[in-house]
This record gives sequence, C-alpha cells and structure tokens, in this order.
Amino acid sequence: MKNKIVIATNNQGKLRELRSIFNEFRLELITQGELDIHAAAETGGSFLANALQKARHAARYTKYPVIADDSGLMVDALNGEPGIFSARYAKENASDEQNNLYLLEKMFGIENRQARFHCCLVYIRSYKDPEPIVIQAEWRGLICESLSGNKGFGYDPIFFVPELNHTAAELSIDIKNKFSHRGRANRILVKKLLDKKLIVKQK
Repeated sequence: MKNKIVIATNNQGKLRELRSIFNEFRLELITQGELDIHAAAETGGSFLANALQKARHAARYTKYPVIADDSGLMVDALNGEPGIFSARYAKENASDEQNNLYLLEKMFGIENRQARFHCCLVYIRSYKDPEPIVIQAEWRGLICESLSGNKGFGYDPIFFVPELNHTAAELSIDIKNKFSHRGRANRILVKKLLDKKLIVKQK
C-alpha cells in the first residue's frame, strides 16, 4: 500500500515535476483538486507566507501530509518583479502567455536581463504541524527578448539558462529537475523526508 501526499496545487506542470522526482518512492501524489479542495487565497507578503497558507489550507481538509510551494520569477532590473505576483502579473487569472508577453514588454530596451526563479517549499504532516519543513532554492538566468520552447510552464519560455544554452521551456523534465529552483528544493525535501523516515523507496 502506498502512502499518500497531497500537493497543494492544481498546476499540472508542477505535479509532473514532483512525480518525476518522487517516482522511486512508495508514494501516491494527489492534487488538492482531486480531493475537491479549492485553491487557497494567496494573501501573504512573501513566498514563505503564501506557501504556508496554501499548505495549511489543504491540510485542513485532509488527513494526509501536504506539500505546497510558492514560486516566482524575480527580475533584477524590475526590482524583483513579478515576484509573488508572478502568476497574475499581467492581470488576475492571466494565462502564461499573457504574463510572458507583459514581462517582455516591460523589459523592452533594458540591457540588464539578469533574473532568478525562487521556490519556497513547505511540507506539513497535519494542519496544526508546529514544525513544518521549509526549503528555499533559486535558479539564476537571463530574460530572453522573445519566447522560445514549448515545454515546461509559466515563464520557462523566456528564461534563458546560460550554462545549458537553452530556455527552461526547451529542456526535458529530467534536465529541468536537475537544475531548476523547484527541482533543487524537491531533492532537499526528499533527503529530509528520508532522514526522518517519512518516505521509503520502492522495493
């Protein structure tokens, strides 16, 4: 019998990335949507506040542990924008393409293209877990001048990774997980869960 962990997201891209990292463990990852848990309002002032908000909201409606993350793109020349507003940068309920095009418009003519993805990952055993596991990780790159690639999601098509000579949207899921902010955070989480004997490998 597999243990279950609820992922406090309905983002299928995030779910695919998580499943590829946790597939060697005796686990079943399920989204909050599969349990009819509606998404939490993200009213926190930081990635950590939002991640905790999402985790505790989902945990309130389930008996299973919960993993939640709040991630975003931070552009140096825009003083860290879009940051915690990454998913709704162009407007409320904006599509990925709308957010990408809006950001490219704001970056038009700007020479400094430095940016970084930030991920704050939270694991809680229950709603009242007094000691959540919190992990933060980043991935540095450059903002392109146009979209490139059709893999990934979010700002991946305009996030160029010099060491790989590709945008994040041109990378396979395995390569992306090896280098990305979320991939790094998830690998740290796996190690912590193994150390605490909260997950076990498949036999």
